Amino acid sequence: MFIARSNHLSSRIKSYRLAAAFAGGLLAATASLAPVSGIVAVAQAEELKTFKDSSRLVSVGGAVTEIIYALGEDSKLIARDRTSVYPETVTKLPDIGYMRQLSSEGVLSVAPTAMLVIEGSGPVETMDVLKRASVPMIVVPEVFTAQGIIDKIKAVGEALGAQEKAAALAAKVEADLKAVEATTSTIKEKKRVLFILSRQGGRFQVSGQGTAADGMIKMAGGLNAIDEFQGYKQLTDEALDKAAPDLILLMNTGVDKAMDDHSDLLSNPALAATPAGRNKSIVTMDGLYLLGFGPRSAEAVRELSESLYGKAAQ
Repeated sequence: MFIARSNHLSSRIKSYRLAAAFAGGLLAATASLAPVSGIVAVAQAEELKTFKDSSRLVSVGGAVTEIIYALGEDSKLIARDRTSVYPETVTKLPDIGYMRQLSSEGVLSVAPTAMLVIEGSGPVETMDVLKRASVPMIVVPEVFTAQGIIDKIKAVGEALGAQEKAAALAAKVEADLKAVEATTSTIKEKKRVLFILSRQGGRFQVSGQGTAADGMIKMAGGLNAIDEFQGYKQLTDEALDKAAPDLILLMNTGVDKAMDDHSDLLSNPALAATPAGRNKSIVTMDGLYLLGFGPRSAEAVRELSESLYGKAAQ
């Protein structure tokens, strides 16, 4: 069954703002996209853009950690959050907890000289304690667009004093994204995509506007089948019929077997009756890869676009 306990699901949704990703999670049942004000306040108060000492670095956010590795700065990492699972070698580092449920004790126990966190991490109380403990912290903005990816890479590079390497990586990623955009921008009849996060009580938790999934669908040349609300909400059978998706998009967390089991998805009559259901047009992608908005996003966008329109359109 495609079901998860509410508390477990809450963690998965917020963590994947993957992204998304666990997302790892990237993820909360209502998937609020508002940043945690406590963290933002820390960054603004100190006006810190580059760490003086990043020799003992803690990274929070799967995409942030992935960028650190892509820049070749991973030797500085001493700990990571639970959404940081790529590359696989990072999982050998101490886990300080889920990005939205961090504890000050867990962070301080590894004695960091620098803490690089994705916007939206928290809670506020933990960040306030870390601020009083004088832990240097820089917040990396999270925006679900192509430009947001470029800005994220540059922000991480600046924080670590690796501006030149970040500029080179950003240029490559930007070129890759523009190459995909050049093909998707010519698509006239765009297909409708429904991103399903989970199923509870027979109803699907789906992505509306303003989410990482929404951003990826649009970058891939598709239309989000849900345009009536922001964030993640449960969808009624009537709304599902109205959405009429051409493709159903799912994610795998790689850590939650119940959440990753999509085997009986089409047993839901309302979903089976949609164009995607009738044609069995279902695509499943790794959560952080799909929703992380990091260095691999251009590849993920191209893959999703090919699922929608075929390689001939690329």
